[in-house]
Amino acid sequence: MAKFTSWDGLELNYRVWEGEGMPVVLQHGIVADTNANWMSVGVVAALHTAGHHVISLDARGHGRSEKPHDPARYSWHAMADDVRALYDHLGLDEVAQVGYSMGGIISILVAQADARVRKLAVGGIGSGVVDCGGIDWRVINAEDIVTAMRGDGSGTVEQARMFRMLADVLGADREAIAALAGGLNEAPIKSVADITVPALVLAGDADPFAAEPERLAAAFPNAKLAVVPGDHLVATTDPGFSAALVEFLA
Repeated sequence: MAKFTSWDGLELNYRVWEGEGMPVVLQHGIVADTNANWMSVGVVAALHTAGHHVISLDARGHGRSEKPHDPARYSWHAMADDVRALYDHLGLDEVAQVGYSMGGIISILVAQADARVRKLAVGGIGSGVVDCGGIDWRVINAEDIVTAMRGDGSGTVEQARMFRMLADVLGADREAIAALAGGLNEAPIKSVADITVPALVLAGDADPFAAEPERLAAAFPNAKLAVVPGDHLVATTDPGFSAALVEFLA
């Protein structure tokens, strides 16, 4: 594990597994971190076994990174700029950018802004990107997450309670997650038609946040689709998830 100072002074944590070829940069989903989203489910092991040089970033507000409680310190573009700042810090000339859920939206924004992204893989998102410009707020909205993170977590929708339970299991800073949700209440993506690099859309077949993933895949000029069993929390645990990612990055 290592830390670096991002573009606005926040100290962020990242981890590197040495390997060959183009680096694979991982960005996790909301509430999760490098361990929960990538290591514990076998994704890092699968990539590293295949010989890849793997890098994973704990997003601001998550894991071992700094966790401000001010919503003004969070935005989609700020978090995309964190990823690009990590590229700069490590001197990366080309990368395969991989993101899940919140990290998928961030990864799309990075790919749109940075020519160093040569491949893009996103999971846990679907037609919400096309119809809502990002996270599918038809399933859940930012205020639902804010409410779930405060008090006893009651009085909110089922999907938000899922994130509250995950936060408690992981020992996440719930006030930081509430601040982040308040700062991400926007639709940052107008289109993905400008992302011409090879792309992969990964989705669980029972994931409401990744509904109609074929529509997202079709919106990219050059994308493949892989659907695996599972909902939003368990799709990454299916061996087919890691296998599809390894095959795409080969």
